[in-house]
Amino acid sequence: MSVKPGHDTIEIDYEALPDDASLAAHLTAGAFAGIMEHTVMFPIDSIKTRMQMMSSSTPISKSLISSISRISSAEGAYALWHGVSSVVLGAGPAHAVYFSVFEATKTLLVNRLTNSPQTSKIVTDETHPLIASGAGIAATIASDALMTPFDVLKQRMQAATNSGKSSSAKLLSYASDIYKKEGFSAFYISYPTTLLTNIPFAALNFGFYEYSSSLLNPTNTYNPYLHCVSGGVAGGIAAALTNPFDCIKTALQTKGISTNTALRNITGFSSAVSTMYKQSGIKAFTRGLKPRIIFNVPSTAISWTAYEMAKEVLLR
Repeated sequence: MSVKPGHDTIEIDYEALPDDASLAAHLTAGAFAGIMEHTVMFPIDSIKTRMQMMSSSTPISKSLISSISRISSAEGAYALWHGVSSVVLGAGPAHAVYFSVFEATKTLLVNRLTNSPQTSKIVTDETHPLIASGAGIAATIASDALMTPFDVLKQRMQAATNSGKSSSAKLLSYASDIYKKEGFSAFYISYPTTLLTNIPFAALNFGFYEYSSSLLNPTNTYNPYLHCVSGGVAGGIAAALTNPFDCIKTALQTKGISTNTALRNITGFSSAVSTMYKQSGIKAFTRGLKPRIIFNVPSTAISWTAYEMAKEVLLR
C-alpha cells in the first residue's frame, strides 16, 4: 500500500494483496468466464454438433432459426440443452486452469523475453500479442486434458434424440455407458485432435484479442465494451479458421453413436480425415461453420468480458 505525495488518496497496488490473492482470483475469474462462455450460447453449440454429425445424404439446415424450431417442436424445448450439465461441471475447473496457466506463462515469457521490469506477480497487463499466443497454447494443453472427457459427454448428450436416450438421462449414466461399451480410451480418443483444434484457436484467440485491444484500448484500462468487441473479433476469426479440425473432433467423439458404419470404425485423426473426405469431400470439413462462428463470437466476447470483469472486481 502506498500514499502518493501531495495526495490524500491511498493507492492499493498488487504487492499489497496477500501472496495467494492473484492465483485465487485468476482461478475464480477463469471458472466464472468458462461457465458463462459455454452456457449462454449452448443451444447454438448443439446445432453445430448435429450439423457436423449429419451423413452426406442428409441435407444440412440452411437456417439456424428453423433448425432450433424444428428440433424444439420434435423433441421438446430441453432438447438443445442436452449436455449442459457436463459443461457446467467441466468448464469451471478447466477454464480456471486455462486462464491461470495463461497468466503465469505470459508473466514468465514477458520476464524472459522483454525488457519489462521483472515481476513475480501473476497478473501481466502488458500487451504482447505473440507472447499471449504462446501462453494461450500452454493454457490450452493444460485445460484440454481436464475438459476433453466432459466434452465427449457433452457431444454425446447433444446428439441424443427421442429415438435414443431420453432427455432425462443423467451425466453419470452416459459416462458409465461409454465406459462399458468403448472403454476409457473413448474419453480421450479425440484429445490429440482437440489439441490440433484448440492450440491454433487459442493462439489466434489470444493473439487477436491482444492485438485488437492494443488498437481499441491502447491504455489497457478496464472497459467492458472494448473487451467485449476485442473478444468477439478474436473468437470469430479463430472459429472460422479452425472449423475443419472441429469437424474431425466431433466425428471422433461421437463415433460410438454414429449411424454411419464407416464413421463408427474410425480409429484416430488420419482415419477420420480419410473416411470423411471419401464420403463427403471437402464439405465434410465445413459443416457447422456458421453456427460455430455464431457461437464463438458472442461466447468468446462473454468469456473475455467476464474474465476482465472478475479480475477488476477481485484484484483491483
